[in-house]
Amino acid sequence: MLEELIRPHLRNFQPYVSARSETVEARIFLDANELSAGSPISFDGLALNRYPDPNQLRLRTKLATLAGVSADSVFVGVGSDEIIDLLFRLLCEPSIDSAVILEPTYGVYRVAAELNGVEAAGVELDDDFQIDVEKTLRAIRNRTKLIFCCSPNNPTGNLLRREDILALCRSFNGIVVADEAYVEFADAASLAGDVASTNNLVVLRTLSKAWGLAGIRLGYSIANPVLVEYLLRIKSPYNISAVASSLALTTLEIPGAVQTTVREVIGERERIARELNELPVVRQVFPSDANFLLARFTDSRRAFSALLARGIVVRRRGEPRLRDCLRITVGTAEENQLLLNTLSEVEA
Repeated sequence: MLEELIRPHLRNFQPYVSARSETVEARIFLDANELSAGSPISFDGLALNRYPDPNQLRLRTKLATLAGVSADSVFVGVGSDEIIDLLFRLLCEPSIDSAVILEPTYGVYRVAAELNGVEAAGVELDDDFQIDVEKTLRAIRNRTKLIFCCSPNNPTGNLLRREDILALCRSFNGIVVADEAYVEFADAASLAGDVASTNNLVVLRTLSKAWGLAGIRLGYSIANPVLVEYLLRIKSPYNISAVASSLALTTLEIPGAVQTTVREVIGERERIARELNELPVVRQVFPSDANFLLARFTDSRRAFSALLARGIVVRRRGEPRLRDCLRITVGTAEENQLLLNTLSEVEA
């Protein structure tokens, strides 16, 4: 079934075979026209004059172990954004195929659709920002290839019901993408464990949030090995740098690093939510399973300007359903207190 979803001209696509595809282990490399004399700078003992492993075998194996899946189910990208773009390029014929996006949500899904010439139908989440399964299925057309859902959802912060995502997978002949960028902050298991039994489920994960590595731009997906193999064929030859891979592997080996960070963030998230609810300028704080809070203000422009005047930047929302809402990332205890102090001085 998965082969039929791939764009026809890519089913027999022969990828560019980079020099380092032959082997990453040798004594003398004279195959890739690199500067054998070395690089003028160094990083943590890495030979920066050499191309990195194009298939990221060590990194994919480590991520697979952490996720409890096989290494051939893991694909690594330059952030989740590269993987989103590649899914459109792999599956959707421009001006012919379409996608469904559950909204309000992360804006890159729609941007990627437009860049790839793919029509994207927006389906509103229900009043609790949960999936309306029947409404979503009604939006599917004959040439719909992708459904994007974000869980926990950005910008609303809530975890989507697992059974609803799996219900979409069972009733849809295309690919359901569950973006779990914030799942470490939620009291729920990842959908990664369902990929082996659900051929058309793709789970997106990232090292940008809980792992604190936004600067190295590294995301990954967990998917059926057939889909992963096609993604490996069409990606750029050396999409992940040696430095990014090394930093990721080093961080992933730090015992308890994420657990400690997540506990601190959740504690601060709960504190901010309580104190925001007590402020006259705040009308509503939405429940959150992420590392941010969505709050509705009596006057979001005034609140945003007051914060900006103190050097505090939060995210404004433009969606009609989120009018007068600001998305506030959970910062350090000191940063959060300054935010709360500033908002307490804003007139309702």
